[in-house]
Amino acid sequence: MVTETTDAVGDGRLVGSDRVLAVLKELARYPDGVGLEELTRVIASPKPTVHRALGALRRAGLADQDARGRYVLGDEFLRMAFTHHEARPEHVRIRPLLETLAARFGETAHYAVLDGREVVYRAKVDPPTGAVRLTSTIGGRNPAHTTGVGKLLLAYHLDTLEAVEKWIGDAPLERRTPQSLCTAEELHRDLLSTRERGYAVDDQENEVGVNCLALPVYTVSRVTPSGAVSISALTYRTPLQSLVESVEDVRNLLGHLSDPR
Repeated sequence: MVTETTDAVGDGRLVGSDRVLAVLKELARYPDGVGLEELTRVIASPKPTVHRALGALRRAGLADQDARGRYVLGDEFLRMAFTHHEARPEHVRIRPLLETLAARFGETAHYAVLDGREVVYRAKVDPPTGAVRLTSTIGGRNPAHTTGVGKLLLAYHLDTLEAVEKWIGDAPLERRTPQSLCTAEELHRDLLSTRERGYAVDDQENEVGVNCLALPVYTVSRVTPSGAVSISALTYRTPLQSLVESVEDVRNLLGHLSDPR
């Protein structure tokens, strides 16, 4: 059996399997459904050709018709997409968001999780241009109390001064820079502010010359963040205040992942 895979014929029309895929991709743009006439216009193929492609998609469960006769993505397509999405590692799902943040701010974006007294970086994306290598690496660690992502995640676990003191225990907190918060009282005040405003900042507390804005990410629980994303910026290029003023932009880019409701 021969399957057509040519992108186009002489008159520019899609043929074979490429036409079916083009129809499938176009359906994804119409969550409320699309009529055959409109779909034919967009695909720029004869109506019988588009209709046959829709028939093939419907037989596979990848397309369907609603009560109005408009075509929509089928339940089987949605099932496969969601199953695949949920099975992907968390950091893989979040990486496209990091790429967007890195491009938007021209700085490095991270995704990290909390592991005891440290954060572990699961993903890191440098900006397309002008990148300056930071000390963070994928799989690398930094003290939780000196990083924006760490303080953001600690804020959801340590809600009292007593809890902070117990977390510190007998091991003094490392002072990475003169700005590091190394007493229970300082850290408690910062975590309280972080919890109230919904984001954390690192004001050159982990690296001199680098500041950071961090927000929670909810991929599993709607109560406790599974991790945090951050924008780590060079202070001379992107002052901390500029990052803070952009917090709503970051929330919008994260969408439902940043909303616990």
